[in-house]
Amino acid sequence: MTQVDQLNGVIAFVHSAEALSFTAAAAKLGITKSAVGKSVTKLEERLGIKLLHRSTRSLSLTPDGEAYFASLRHALGEIEAAETNLLSKSQAISGRLRIDAPAAFGRQILMPLLLDFSRRYSGLTLSLSFTDKIVDPVEEGVDLTVRFGETRDCTGLISKKLTEQPSVVVAAPSYLETRGTPQSVADLQRHDCICGFGRDNSASWRIKDSNGAPIRYLPPVSHQFGDGEAIVAATLAGLGMCQMPRSLVRAHLETGALVSVLDEIADVPVSVYAVWPVTRHLLPRVRTVVDFLAEKGRQGELD
Repeated sequence: MTQVDQLNGVIAFVHSAEALSFTAAAAKLGITKSAVGKSVTKLEERLGIKLLHRSTRSLSLTPDGEAYFASLRHALGEIEAAETNLLSKSQAISGRLRIDAPAAFGRQILMPLLLDFSRRYSGLTLSLSFTDKIVDPVEEGVDLTVRFGETRDCTGLISKKLTEQPSVVVAAPSYLETRGTPQSVADLQRHDCICGFGRDNSASWRIKDSNGAPIRYLPPVSHQFGDGEAIVAATLAGLGMCQMPRSLVRAHLETGALVSVLDEIADVPVSVYAVWPVTRHLLPRVRTVVDFLAEKGRQGELD
């Protein structure tokens, strides 16, 4: 069997697996249903495995077929990205751009910027999700995620630092009037601390040790919430103290609704990263939005 025949079998299988129909695959490829079926059968014979269950009415993927199809989609995504990169630089930025970001930061800081970005490109459509859950962009099919802190598992991912901003521990004046203002880390043991929860150590704070080096500190947790907006809301309500990037509480600090405490140890920089799959790296819309956000970071608009 020639390499061309092998490739034809792969293409026939991918289209059949996508539609779960030889008829639909044949229509896309411009060949007969019989030719599609024969190409897939030859592919199965060459691999020595069954890829598709056939019945008189439908097709379904075998477990081996599902695994093979997932691998092929990944490979075809890289081919698509490589071909896209070879297109003219003047090509309009278009297509659907899928971005996930932390809830509070996404809505307050990123949303206005991304709306402005979208207005520049009429052929671009946005799919935005805001959640503090750590999303795997490869598994979720997301073009780009924006996250605080570095991503631990970078397999198949590319990251770019967009900006760095200070952290701050804050509380409502009403809370401090009732419970007092902490003067040291030891004082925190007598206070209510509001934290997040999840696999990203969101229940811990980052503070400076006696040498000024950043360390993780587990405060006495009174309340836990699943996203940054809820944490800030609970802090405004006087339920305790929280640590947040300054950008998320700046407006409340300016109005006096929140007061910063322990500034000498809580002012630990937190980095903001853009993270995207290797397979999306060459897509113009992804590269352009990353460059756009990096420029906004340099201008201080992400702080």
